[in-house]
Amino acid sequence: MRNSLGEHFAVTSFGESHGRCVGVVVDGCPAGLPLTVADVQAEVDKRRPVAGPASTPRAEADEVEILSGVFKGITTGAPICMVVWNEDVDSTAYERIKDTPRPGHADYAAFVKYGGFNDYRGGGRFSGRITAGFVMAGAVAKKALSTIGVEVLAHTAEIGGIAAKPAGVRSLRRVDENPLKCADAIASARMLLAIEQARAEGDSLGGIVEGVALNVPGGMGEPVFDTLEGDLAKALCAIPAVKGVEVGAGFGAARMRGSQNNDRFVMKGNRVQTVTNNSGGILGGISSGMPIVARVAVKPTPSISRVQTTVNLKAMEDATLEIKGRHDACIVPRAVPVVAAMMSITLCDFALRAQVLKPVLNRR
Repeated sequence: MRNSLGEHFAVTSFGESHGRCVGVVVDGCPAGLPLTVADVQAEVDKRRPVAGPASTPRAEADEVEILSGVFKGITTGAPICMVVWNEDVDSTAYERIKDTPRPGHADYAAFVKYGGFNDYRGGGRFSGRITAGFVMAGAVAKKALSTIGVEVLAHTAEIGGIAAKPAGVRSLRRVDENPLKCADAIASARMLLAIEQARAEGDSLGGIVEGVALNVPGGMGEPVFDTLEGDLAKALCAIPAVKGVEVGAGFGAARMRGSQNNDRFVMKGNRVQTVTNNSGGILGGISSGMPIVARVAVKPTPSISRVQTTVNLKAMEDATLEIKGRHDACIVPRAVPVVAAMMSITLCDFALRAQVLKPVLNRR
């Protein structure tokens, strides 16, 4: 099994949905970085469910504990271990369906890989619950990146085919004021109605989350196999329910001509920039100095209340399944801070590799 990500800024995830806790170990964080529980808690709170039709009834406090790597509010250079405890756990619904894999979930694939020994409660290791650890690590990465002026933002760009209009930086910084983390209030209202309708019909919706990294230095990336966009895609695809990643114009570039897709270079003051940003801030697997823009496709929540066909793994026969329990009708808003976290983790790792971020800050 591989539960670690990154080289210089290495993140190891642990925990299961209905286990005792979910957590993360961050190894390689620069020493001398001011870091408090409040810094991490502020990011973790962004992924908690808010009241509304898209939300799950499961209500975890998600109070962060930092167990190591921070002394007197400053990182020491040692591994940083952080946890949140699972307290609002009810596994009864999963005991009832443990032999009937849920369509769209990892239940069957995990059963085959681990011989049935995997923790099936709440999806176990494959639950979106584990992303609490991603966000904790992302909070540390964000704080480290801020020392070199890098800012990572994310927002809901689309839900159920309803697309938000392009958002400016100022509105992106305020997305947490919106229940769907969408910068377009009009589109958000339409999205909410669509989610309500899907929930009433026993169904769910997916969507698109866009992440934007500002002030990223040029020259970050390790071609040809450790490209910035390659590792970024790997990190984003580790988020449960993500089924696609595109950078810049992405698949839209396939429908353009070269004259449309090419980002023309210009001088702005003493800086080289481009008129457009179809490359999403990455050329040849290396950051170009333009904003890094990535979008992820988030599939509809697989757990729906409609009756579905499946199989009974114990009897080895066809079966039907009606899922009970506490599930989101749309997980897109909760994925927004996770996308920002995974982008931050990747960029922090590459900043350390490129030595634009030093392993020791604020020397005494």
